[in-house]
This record gives sequence, structure tokens and C-alpha cells, in this order.
Amino acid sequence: MDAALRFIDDRGTSNLSMRNLAQVLGVEAMSLYRYVKGREDLLEGVVAQLLSGVTASLDDQLSEHWQGFLQTLAHEIRRIALDHPNAFPLVATRHPAAPWLRPPLRSIELVETFLRTLREHGMDDEQAVGAYRAFSSFLLGQLLLEAAARGAATSPAEEPVDEGGASIPREDGSLDLSGSPEVLRLRPLLSEDHSEEEFEISLETLLDRLDTELSQ
Repeated sequence: MDAALRFIDDRGTSNLSMRNLAQVLGVEAMSLYRYVKGREDLLEGVVAQLLSGVTASLDDQLSEHWQGFLQTLAHEIRRIALDHPNAFPLVATRHPAAPWLRPPLRSIELVETFLRTLREHGMDDEQAVGAYRAFSSFLLGQLLLEAAARGAATSPAEEPVDEGGASIPREDGSLDLSGSPEVLRLRPLLSEDHSEEEFEISLETLLDRLDTELSQ
């Protein structure tokens, strides 16, 4: 996965194949199938690699307040986008493990930490889930723009039909949430669709901010 991430950093996602990665590693392409089922699994592994250290990197002192928690989390996700602009769009375009997981905060561990922290700081269920939606939307839009400005391709990676039989996750029925009690408890709220309402609220917030700036 480290080699795949370095390959994407240097040459982009579209050039990554099992054969090309095997050449970099100095092995036969077939030997990679001992570890992944194909390019689908490989790209999923890169996404997991990108997000794996986020929770451990959060500043405990800043996280004593919910504002500080969101600030340090936002900067950590932005660091990933700036360090790996070619790979970051994968976080947005890969199929999530569940339809209610929103990029870039799309790992169960990360969402569990997010919801638990905001609940511990006094937010109720609806407020915590609403913050997850709004925060994810802000990060995704801003950071995809920054990645694109650095030359990253933001369209989904095309999947070759002959590179393994990895399944594409589309449902969350088999998702094990036993170790994530907040996510398990709030899954009904996370699954609700408020996209139209969120769009209108975000638009009104922007218009209000611009109006305030113009009136000063």
C-alpha cells in the first residue's frame, strides 16, 4: 500500500495497475494477488492508508473544546490533501462501505470519534449528525478544489474489468458496527437524506456572510 500511494503521488491514479505496481516492487504481477483481489482492493487500501493515522494525530489539548476538535481535524485532513493531492480524490470517489458515510470522513473509526467527541461536548444526536454532514461537505468541496489546483484528476478512477474479482461495497447490511456504539446508535439519523436542506442552509450562510462583508 505504501508503494501504491507513492506511485499515485508520482504518476497519478490512472497509471496505477497491478502490472505497473509489480514492476516497481520487482515482482511478478500475479504475486500481488496474494494480498489484494485486484485494483479495486488496491485503491480501497490506499484510501484506508490515507485515513489510518488521522485519529491518532489529533491534538488532545485542542480537542478539549469542540471548536478545537473540529479545527485540528480539519487541518489534519487538509494536510493529507496537500501531501497527496493525486491520491486525495480517491477519498471522495471510492465507493463507501455504507451509503451514509460521507467523504472525506468516511472511515467508521473516524466517524465514531467525531460523533463521540461532539456528544461529549454537549451536542445532542441531531446536532452531532448535522455537524458531521456540514463539516464533511465543507472539507470535501474545499479540499477537492485545492487538490485540483495542484493538478490532481478529480474524476473517479476507471476500473479495468480484468484485474481481479474484488466486490464493490454498496450496502451496509453486513457492516460490523459492534465496536462503534455511537455510529451504531445513530445510524438511522446518519441514513436520513437532508441534501436539499443542507444546500439551502449553506447557500444562505454564504449569502449572509457576503452581505455582512459588503455592509462593513
